[in-house]
Amino acid sequence: MKRRLITVIIDDEPDAVDFIASIISEYCPGLEVCGKANNVKEGVNLINEIKPDLIFLDVEMPNGTGFDLLTHFPQKNFDVIFITAFNHYAIKAIKFSAVDYILKPININEFIESANKVIQKRAANSLTGNENFEILLENLRTSNPTRLVIPTSDGREYLNPNDIIRIEADRSYSWFFINDKRKILVSRHLKEFQDLLNDRNFFRPHNSHLINLDFVKKFVRRDGGYIEMTDGSQIPISRNRKDLFLAHMSRYTG
Repeated sequence: MKRRLITVIIDDEPDAVDFIASIISEYCPGLEVCGKANNVKEGVNLINEIKPDLIFLDVEMPNGTGFDLLTHFPQKNFDVIFITAFNHYAIKAIKFSAVDYILKPININEFIESANKVIQKRAANSLTGNENFEILLENLRTSNPTRLVIPTSDGREYLNPNDIIRIEADRSYSWFFINDKRKILVSRHLKEFQDLLNDRNFFRPHNSHLINLDFVKKFVRRDGGYIEMTDGSQIPISRNRKDLFLAHMSRYTG
């Protein structure tokens, strides 16, 4: 019989702690709840005592945040699934850093999916995402995260968004084209990256393309209109996106 993952729940709302525990009891046989805490201090003590495999960690708590708790553990031999509200200020940093999270109010199916990802990763003897935690803490120090973590077939890539020329959809995958001439395949939908980069210098001229406007070389009106990038690629532009694209580009000549 496989060992169940030692799990702790750290959340300042007792009802939320009980709800998470009940989900685990009923739907997550691979997890065993071995401790609960309601604030950062209790959580730090609990982790030191129990040495868990997995922590369900609330972001906002009295006298500190879940991120503050992580700084107490330079060596993180555990996985973390954050519990957070959708409009929380740190949600973009969490997404940028490819750290798993569950939104409140908690959806049971999403909870089970997140838990199973950790169970499968542990079963495959994969490393915990310690690097992702460090990048998360780095990204939290700025209102505009500078490190984007993307999962690849052989690990993770840590990218500066300013180095991304464009992203191209390939069914449920996305191809990243980097300014060092690399091409990276990522098992994520293009829409996810559009949401992450929508307040950066990125524009979606077509359903299959997201481009960094800093790497636009020229706009060509013939053949229905297309955008030529500095890497030589020709990106189609939808008819109803042309005016908006030209408005964005006008600041380069304004």
